[in-house]
Amino acid sequence: MEFYNLKTRTKVDVPDSDVRKTKMVRKTKNGEQTRYALKATYQGSTLYKFVNEATYNATNVAEV
Repeated sequence: MEFYNLKTRTKVDVPDSDVRKTKMVRKTKNGEQTRYALKATYQGSTLYKFVNEATYNATNVAEV
């Protein structure tokens, strides 16, 4: 899966075995906001890729 590394400013390919999915929920004054993200560890760096709900549900990786 392709992620963007902010430290090196390059796109990197991460194997699916190193990718996890996570759901971030926070309260706002109007209710709750849910953000869906894919999280990967690559050469000691944690990489995030924000995705929509359909992509989140379609991805077959473990959930954090």
